[in-house]
Amino acid sequence: MKLKIINSNSAGNAYILENEHEALLIECGVHFDKIKQALNFNLKKIVGCILTHDHGDHSKSIARVLSAGINVYATEGTFNALGCKHHHRAVITASGDEFRVGSFRIKPFDVKHDVAEAVGFLIYHDETGKVLFLTDSYFCEYTFSGLNNIIIEANYCQSILDQRVKDGANPKFLRDRVITSHMSLATCKQMLGANDLSQVNNIVLVHLSDGNSDEKRFKKEVEEQTGKVVSIANAGMVIDHFNKQPF
Repeated sequence: MKLKIINSNSAGNAYILENEHEALLIECGVHFDKIKQALNFNLKKIVGCILTHDHGDHSKSIARVLSAGINVYATEGTFNALGCKHHHRAVITASGDEFRVGSFRIKPFDVKHDVAEAVGFLIYHDETGKVLFLTDSYFCEYTFSGLNNIIIEANYCQSILDQRVKDGANPKFLRDRVITSHMSLATCKQMLGANDLSQVNNIVLVHLSDGNSDEKRFKKEVEEQTGKVVSIANAGMVIDHFNKQPF
């Protein structure tokens, strides 16, 4: 299984889990052309798109995805906000209820964001094992067993954010919104520390803020804490071995 990063920041987020036979689109917050390019224009390979919430940097191309004949799976609150609840390709899901998309089994769970019914996902596939996908949440109240791969937000560092407010680079209202809607490096590390990582092969840090983060520092701190392979999600990146087995 491969993990493809189409984009991962406040300008847009989209990811693909893909093997030789099928592809799962996670978020569609980029122009549809970028999604097509990432799949070498083979849209028939997409078994579905799962969506965490309605913000544009995660849902920008939903109309194009639906019109391409791709089922989109999201909560009722997300579809209501996007105005496409009644589209025949819109599949309403609920936190805690597992569903299947192709060979993927997916279970949404509640997250702490500033929109209605935002979720994260536990994704299972025989090749990639159990994958945690957690973004746009300032905290997670759950722990998860048997994880094999983790995709988790590390949006900002509190000290960098505070310094930028002090320097006038960030307005205070923006700082206040960030800390009540996104996951800090410290909270990300706490979340990782609360879970059993013994079977984890990859940790991918996503949705880093352009101004309020430090890629090298974030990667180093999480590597030192976990002893795992840590990647920073950047546009165009492909992790070729995103599997259940370490080799």
